[in-house]
Amino acid sequence: MEKSNVNIFDAENLEQLLSLMKQYDLNELELHQGDRDIKLKRGGELVAVPTTAVVSAPVPAPAAAPAAPAAAPAEAKEDPAIKTINSPMVGTFYAAPNPNAAPYLKVGDTAIMGKTACIIEAMKVMNQIPVDVAGRVVAVLVENGAPVEFGQALFKIDTRG
Repeated sequence: MEKSNVNIFDAENLEQLLSLMKQYDLNELELHQGDRDIKLKRGGELVAVPTTAVVSAPVPAPAAAPAAPAAAPAEAKEDPAIKTINSPMVGTFYAAPNPNAAPYLKVGDTAIMGKTACIIEAMKVMNQIPVDVAGRVVAVLVENGAPVEFGQALFKIDTRG
């Protein structure tokens, strides 16, 4: 069997899988790709779970997968004061509440614990992602409207302020 380069965790692919779940009247689907796992529940929530289950539904392969964003080169020496705000789910990243609004966080801003950092859209639900690391924003790592993966770094925060 030929190994596919399709990322099944891409937001568009997940939406297609949800549509197929509805078509085949499936209520739950567990997926595994590489070292990542996800459990989809129709009418429920998107939950990442540690599992070794594989796709158990008749799911045709998507036609094409969008290109993955290039990974940032690793820094020679990591600064322990630089922390990241990571995506708690798979979805689409939005930097602002609407296209005409200013972004919640931009480089140079002060990130305040509990304030909204961004929005991740998953299964047509807009999820406000709170700041969980206080400090000064030194990098926004994702473009507005880009798909994000579970655990993907979204912002770099300098905790020294």
